[in-house]
Amino acid sequence: MLKLKRVYEKAESSDGARFLVERLWPRGVKKEALWMDAWLKEVAPSNDLRRWFGHDPLKWNEFQKRYWAELKSNSDAWEPILESAKRGDVTLLYSAHDTEHNNALALKRFLEKLLRK
Repeated sequence: MLKLKRVYEKAESSDGARFLVERLWPRGVKKEALWMDAWLKEVAPSNDLRRWFGHDPLKWNEFQKRYWAELKSNSDAWEPILESAKRGDVTLLYSAHDTEHNNALALKRFLEKLLRK
């Protein structure tokens, strides 16, 4: 199962494998304080796409389409997440304040489609 969690939330054993899916390190979080299996910078949206989106909910649908296109051409970035999800629970860590319009949610939806196949 794929789950989402903000990096500022407490880690729990039920999280399973934990992957930070942000290109930039989250503000206010010390690297040694964040429990995670890996920081997968390359699975995050490109800098251009991230800046274009700017967490604008009106751009959400188009952002997902563009981000999924980037993901389709970069399977090496998300393959570790998919392999871990086949073995057990996985938590995607993100830092955005908006819990309904962020790259981790778009990534989760992308991966869930692959897991259903």
